[in-house]
Amino acid sequence: MDSEKLPAIDFTNLNDLANWEAVKSKVHKALVDYGCFEAIFDTLVVPLDLRKEVFTQLEDLFDLPLQTKQLNVSNKTYHGYIGQYPMIPLYESMGIDDADVSENVETMTKILWPNGNPSFSKTINSFSEKLSEMDRIMRKMVLESLGVEKYLEEHLDSTNCLLRFMKYKGPQTTDTKVGLDIHTDKSIVTILYQNHVEGLEVLTKDGKWISYKPSSQSFVVMIGDSLHAWSNGRLHSPLHRVMMTGSEARYATGFFSIPKGGYMVKAPKELVDEEHPLLFKPFDHVEFLKYYYTEKGLEGDKFALRSYCGV
Repeated sequence: MDSEKLPAIDFTNLNDLANWEAVKSKVHKALVDYGCFEAIFDTLVVPLDLRKEVFTQLEDLFDLPLQTKQLNVSNKTYHGYIGQYPMIPLYESMGIDDADVSENVETMTKILWPNGNPSFSKTINSFSEKLSEMDRIMRKMVLESLGVEKYLEEHLDSTNCLLRFMKYKGPQTTDTKVGLDIHTDKSIVTILYQNHVEGLEVLTKDGKWISYKPSSQSFVVMIGDSLHAWSNGRLHSPLHRVMMTGSEARYATGFFSIPKGGYMVKAPKELVDEEHPLLFKPFDHVEFLKYYYTEKGLEGDKFALRSYCGV
């Protein structure tokens, strides 16, 4: 394992224009070089007690009986409950679409806790609202840094969000076991927040694995294949995985901004030129996912988008 670290970027005092520009420059460089970075947000933005309460709620959530967790279903692939898979025995997760809308969280809560769980609903909705605002900040900085900020409103309106709750069981051994196999995200932007248990590893462009050292202050922001394509390859979509050891469970949340079905993801004309020829044909993200989850699509993972709609 390489001793290199993910870039760490401090997002405090963004109201100061000079600081906004400085942070935006760091974000752009990190996403070009690594495709991800560690984002440090002040506790005034995301209160520490809210961060702690999220993990209390996650522990209670995953302690529910299996048959209860399996009630978290979705007509979208891998949006509902995932678990009991022999190929990823340490991993289980479940999700809520557009969890920044309180009614959506309440609907899921009533399914899992018929007698109600107001603490869960309030915590998850509040946390998701904070993550949604972070997502908007990241994408505004990305479009400004690419010089295509005129598309910002359309870009933000083109997505829904998914909040996933994840648990990786400790393998109860000093040997390292796969928690989640190597993959790229298929989203626009992913924002990860986790407890203190290590496991996330990111592959650099030159083939070195970087291990993320968790901090209660920081979030991991990562680019998915959809933004890689939208930026015409200017931003890197990194391969990553989760590797587990020891006895403690790793709890994490993942906030994914995802293109809406029917919206065609395509690079703005300003990002296509002689030095940057078009890499991908316009594609519908939902149709791409249908392809990705076929045997052919899963074979290459990192190259699935290229084989699906590469020029």
